[in-house]
Amino acid sequence: MLICILGFVKAMEDHKDEFILILAGYHKEMEIFLQTNPGLHSRFPIHLNFPDYNKQELLEIAEQLCVKRQYQLTSQAKIALLTLLNPPENNSDDNFGNARTVRNIIEKSIRRQAVRLISKHSTTREELMVIEPGDLVGVGPCGNV
Repeated sequence: MLICILGFVKAMEDHKDEFILILAGYHKEMEIFLQTNPGLHSRFPIHLNFPDYNKQELLEIAEQLCVKRQYQLTSQAKIALLTLLNPPENNSDDNFGNARTVRNIIEKSIRRQAVRLISKHSTTREELMVIEPGDLVGVGPCGNV
């Protein structure tokens, strides 16, 4: 890592008028990275911080992910999802409120829905497209499927 950073710093100095370098990451991890070399922090004078999505925005992301895959959440499933999006007390995951969390929940719920439907003798087109609250059980950020 240190060799990479030193090469990074040299390239930035040698070609400072020829390119723009943008670094992206979570705040805490970026601060740690910028402190790995004394000259890094001053070479990145502009810092943009983006807040986590709120629960309503995360729900909208979930709905968009479902529509893209031709699924839909029932109104009860939306309520269950909003409950899952409450960060647990003493949450050690600093990156809880992000779209990746929602994507993982939706992907796991689709797998649970498939497992639920496979046991049925016949399935309607609507059933194949609907995510129910039970499909979200156990698929929270720490849940396993």
